[in-house]
Amino acid sequence: MKKTILLLGALMLTAVAGYAQESRQDVSISASGIFAPEVHGNAIQKNTTTTLGLLASYRYMLTPRSALEVNYGYAQNTEKFIVSGKAQGGIHTLQSEYSAAYVYSLNFGNFNPFAEAGPGVMVYHPLLDNGTYQIDAKSNTEIGGIFGVGLAYEISPSFDIRAEYRGFVGKTPDFGLPGDIFKTNKYQLSSSPSIGIAYHF
Repeated sequence: MKKTILLLGALMLTAVAGYAQESRQDVSISASGIFAPEVHGNAIQKNTTTTLGLLASYRYMLTPRSALEVNYGYAQNTEKFIVSGKAQGGIHTLQSEYSAAYVYSLNFGNFNPFAEAGPGVMVYHPLLDNGTYQIDAKSNTEIGGIFGVGLAYEISPSFDIRAEYRGFVGKTPDFGLPGDIFKTNKYQLSSSPSIGIAYHF
């Protein structure tokens, strides 16, 4: 009986050890550029300043090619509105992305191309400083989705350099102003190419 229990215990430990060796996680930090298009709707034109941001990600490998990823992105920019041909000033905005994605990757030596897609939320929070001319502006939370393609280059078993194009599709913010004066009722594709480093463990 004791031998059977010991044998079962050894088999369980071997299975756990094998699973631990197969599982793979990584965290990454990247610098990104944020590019949003000019949007027109309801006699409103919205322009967004181009800016730099940060992207932090955690990835868990389900198989050697499939992974799940969660992301947090941070940037500050200025949203500028023109209503019926009249400039309305800008809104200095803190932009936060919260997203999750399924990632599919391939392996060619040290090169690992990948593609990803999933749901996301973009939060637009007005900063009431000298860059904001609409003091009644309120935070917007827009539900959308992300997609991306990228390439990771392994520089060691623990580190790789990761470059990626990411896109976020969601509604344009209107900042909840009275009379919906900034409401375009349009969707926009924000592009954020990024490059950074990932640590595997």
